[in-house]
Amino acid sequence: MLNGWVVSVVFITLLVSLCNPRGVSDIKTLDFSQTHTHTLFSFLSTLQYDFYRESCPNAENIVRSSVANIYSHHHDISASLLRLFFHDCFIQGCDASILLDPITGDETYSTEKQAIPNLTLKGFHEIDQIKEELERVCPRVVSCADILSLATRDAVVLAGGPFYPVFTGRRDSTRAYFKEAMADMPRPDDSINRTLYLFATRGLDERDMVSLLGAHNIGKIGCQFILNRLYNFSGTNLPDPSIDPEFLNQMRSKCQEKENNDNSGSQDHMSPASSPVSKEASVEKLRRSTLDMSYFQELSSALSSEGGFDTHYYKSLLSGRGLLYADQQLMANEKTGRLVQGYASDDGSTFRRDFARAMVKLSVLDVLTGSQGQIRERCGY
Repeated sequence: MLNGWVVSVVFITLLVSLCNPRGVSDIKTLDFSQTHTHTLFSFLSTLQYDFYRESCPNAENIVRSSVANIYSHHHDISASLLRLFFHDCFIQGCDASILLDPITGDETYSTEKQAIPNLTLKGFHEIDQIKEELERVCPRVVSCADILSLATRDAVVLAGGPFYPVFTGRRDSTRAYFKEAMADMPRPDDSINRTLYLFATRGLDERDMVSLLGAHNIGKIGCQFILNRLYNFSGTNLPDPSIDPEFLNQMRSKCQEKENNDNSGSQDHMSPASSPVSKEASVEKLRRSTLDMSYFQELSSALSSEGGFDTHYYKSLLSGRGLLYADQQLMANEKTGRLVQGYASDDGSTFRRDFARAMVKLSVLDVLTGSQGQIRERCGY
């Protein structure tokens, strides 16, 4: 009965949050149509708030304390888990399929970890650590999909982001989706039209997309993701002509400076974009790469910001200083451009509210529940 009341209160709160947000009054809000109503009630009928209250009462506390301990030593875990969670949910739903390891000796089976868009993902080891701790207390009870969902929310809060409810009861996928990960993940060089299309096919509208991309407020973006934009845009052997020359020089300088610094500590270092090394070495090099920049720490020093979940990402786009081509493309569309302007125009409260709302929608995409899927003993297999 208590859980029913909690769900009702949370659901009503979500409905209220769909009111026209401050700062973007000229943007039409989400049409809360019969389709959207059915979708929300559908996930509420399969997932629950505090699903493990009887089977593993301390599950969420264990996840929260574990994430807090990891964060105390590695603040970058927030960005790592947020990206890992997005890459999992965006391909066939939030089912922990991203966590599956390759099968030793089976060259015909490829996992999502091996897909090019996922080669630089981090956070796998930390999720495994949390799973091991839960297995000691509640064997084969808490799914890896729920662990990743809860851990991401807790990491977002620790990084200064908004709290949002996480409904639980997900089950884990029995397979990975390599081909889908290769074909359907948004790319750093995507046009606005392709990005909009990919989000729309998952029931995420323009507001969801723009607010979720605001996760680039935290963490760093590897230089390997922008090298083509700096030197060989669309195969022209020239930089992206839309980049301001001063900003172009600044980005080139930052990436070259970091590469030189890394070279000084390793004689055999080569750029990930051009190194003719083995596939395994390339993957490891990308995952450990120190060639990176952030919107706040590297390129937004002129903006008044603490570098957390605020508006500096959107202000960077307004000034034409988007690191990724796909980010700057938000200004190429009238609707997404107005959303960027709206988020940049206040103290960050509008963005934070919309981000929390979008994360709830993302977290319930195509979840497995009931007798579907499995509960893995280990998240990698």
